[in-house]
Amino acid sequence: MMNKFNSSSYEITPLTLAVISRPNKDGKIETLALEEHDEYRVQHSPSKIIDQACKFFGSSLKGRQEGTRDIYGIKHKAPICIDPFSGMYFLPTLSPANPSCSWIAHSHVKTLHKAANSCTEIEFKNGRRIVLEASYGILLNQLERTAQFRYLLEERIKYLQRRTEMVAEPFA
Repeated sequence: MMNKFNSSSYEITPLTLAVISRPNKDGKIETLALEEHDEYRVQHSPSKIIDQACKFFGSSLKGRQEGTRDIYGIKHKAPICIDPFSGMYFLPTLSPANPSCSWIAHSHVKTLHKAANSCTEIEFKNGRRIVLEASYGILLNQLERTAQFRYLLEERIKYLQRRTEMVAEPFA
């Protein structure tokens, strides 16, 4: 059973599937934060929620975007890593400056399917499905770019871990 909650704030966790931009009944943008078994309606834009999550881990959305650019060279609609140790990598559906931009958690995506009217259905690993107003080709490209960025960042982390294991403990 899906539990629905209204909230003035939302904290992204490894259970977050996506933060989706949706117009409310007044035509204003609100966010639907999807988790494995719950969903939350939040007053802030998806990019604001992503920025808050980045700040919790010591950076900002802009800082994470600059990091992606330095590692992979992506400048537009860059995927980001909120926290590599918990596997929180997110990809934007549009420019994050656009209030209609939604963010999808890379690790929860099982597959993409073409849907009517140039939309795409995202199937998550837990079986949940959502349809977004974004083309299949664009989302597939974003998914692949996120996978490559994730690989590059995780290889850097592994390299640094191997190097520090070779150095003797200074206080041992």
